[in-house]
Amino acid sequence: MVQRADINNVLSEIRTLRSQMMQNQRVEQDNAIRGRVDNPAKVQETQETPGFADMLSKAVNNVNELQQTSSDLRTAFDMGEPNVDITRVMIASQKASVSFEALTQVRNRVVQAYEDIMNMPV
Repeated sequence: MVQRADINNVLSEIRTLRSQMMQNQRVEQDNAIRGRVDNPAKVQETQETPGFADMLSKAVNNVNELQQTSSDLRTAFDMGEPNVDITRVMIASQKASVSFEALTQVRNRVVQAYEDIMNMPV
């Protein structure tokens, strides 16, 4: 009978601790919600949007970097470096190819838009 009473006491203490823990979690959640509602995040200052020339320059530089990386990996593979495998070379080559093709398409669209604007009647 003595052991039974001890087990019941332990179980009741566990239940008490569990209820306190649940209550603490609810309080923390309420405080977190209040913090979001009472103190909304401040609006960040608007950043200047980069111009088309800047974006195009970044795109050209990115394509150039991809092509350089592809060329360097291909050369390293041809030289027989053990840490360069064919899959890395092929993936780098495909990335460079796809990015160059995308840049070419953007260039074609820009040229077409320029021609359309130049042919508009004034």
